[in-house]
Amino acid sequence: MNIPSSNSNPFSAITRRRFLKAAGAAAAVSSAPWARAGRASASNRITIGVIGWGMMGPANTKAFLAENDCQVVAACDIHAKHLQAAVDTVNSKYGNKDCKAYHDYRELLARDDVDAIMIAIPDQWHAIVATEAAARKKDIYGEKPLARTISEQQAIVKAVQQNNIIWQTGSWQRSLPQFHKAAEIVRNGLIGTVTHVEVGLPGGHHDFPGTVPALLTRLSSLPEKITSPAQIVPGTPAWNLAVTEPPADFDYDRWIGPSKMEPYIEQRVYQNWRWNYNTGGGQLMDWIGHHGDIAHWGLGFDLSGPSEVEGHGEFPASNAVWNTATKYSVECTYRKEVTNYPADVTMTIAGGSPAISMGTKWIGTDGWVWVDRSGFDASNPEWAKGDSLPDDLRKVKLYESHEHRRNFLDSVKSRKPTITPVEVAHHSTIPGHLGLISMLVGRKIHWDVAEEKILNDPGASELLTRPYRDPWKLA
Repeated sequence: MNIPSSNSNPFSAITRRRFLKAAGAAAAVSSAPWARAGRASASNRITIGVIGWGMMGPANTKAFLAENDCQVVAACDIHAKHLQAAVDTVNSKYGNKDCKAYHDYRELLARDDVDAIMIAIPDQWHAIVATEAAARKKDIYGEKPLARTISEQQAIVKAVQQNNIIWQTGSWQRSLPQFHKAAEIVRNGLIGTVTHVEVGLPGGHHDFPGTVPALLTRLSSLPEKITSPAQIVPGTPAWNLAVTEPPADFDYDRWIGPSKMEPYIEQRVYQNWRWNYNTGGGQLMDWIGHHGDIAHWGLGFDLSGPSEVEGHGEFPASNAVWNTATKYSVECTYRKEVTNYPADVTMTIAGGSPAISMGTKWIGTDGWVWVDRSGFDASNPEWAKGDSLPDDLRKVKLYESHEHRRNFLDSVKSRKPTITPVEVAHHSTIPGHLGLISMLVGRKIHWDVAEEKILNDPGASELLTRPYRDPWKLA
């Protein structure tokens, strides 16, 4: 594991001490929150509350429902239709009506009989819910990216550490064999010293819920040809047609939460919230916690980061319905004196670029390896054989997990760290956050990895955080 050699930041110091300590030892199971008096059920099941029933909420919940040593006892969503779907799914599995429905996540978190929670909600809510849950001593399975800003991520890390809870990030590629094998090839030096890494991510926007066609039909009578919400800006006939009243069963004010209040437009809420910087981070931040995370895993940079980041992107109008970058390229430099790696490593993160394939590719002095959900390739064809490397090549053996939600439950019981603990989630997404900041301010970012601050750039530093709309605040 490569860790910065110097560190004067107390926050970073506690991050590293806790991570290394947790990686080598576990607290006794009897000290686990779920096993304390009054917390363990007769069947010794881990009780779980789920918050968010959108894209990943159903998939994560169904994975937990398939496990016999846990029980989903509560669900929360601010859209009545989605909440009912969540409760019905849980009760149908168990053949009862025991799952309790909540509109307010705080009421769910106040339950002493809930051991752990699953958070699958828009990015603008991650930090508020996660810090409150940690303060309530709930173990957390949380979706990536860790949070909307770096400062929010720091707050989550601090809350998790101070309350000694288990955290699993939804960067589930670490639990798939091809990603594990690829990372082990790199960590075992089979491609020599890595000099460059390519991280290919999607570009553009994707209409996940399929709500755009109905909008375009409404706009078809306008003189201007509208083909995407990225073309729609305030003060135009298209905007006036796009803005509607929210559904009666959807608490839109609560949904916007700490972000700036904006008119309701269906095409930028459910699942498509990703494409507006008021609530999400575009394709870059939606995916950096996957392929960027794998890049760090292979390099051993789970607790490190780049010293220089420079990003360029193509954006719609800043006030458009969808305003996140459609194409982007971010160049990162990891200094050897910071990472303790044998050489400086450069990383290119690109979205919408035909020059870089989707996935992660490490390029070394003696070869290369590429991995994606769709496949695996390497300079040595022998490495492509089998799900794992031969044991004689595995001098460095990385953490193994065969199912991401199962790994979380095992860690809740053992109190050993998960395969993607909060510190890893934090560092994996920092290159994406800094790349976005660089694109927005139009200049290179110099990042102090140990102190976790932008150097000599007050304007860029302001984007490490964001204002909150009253009354919302971090726990």
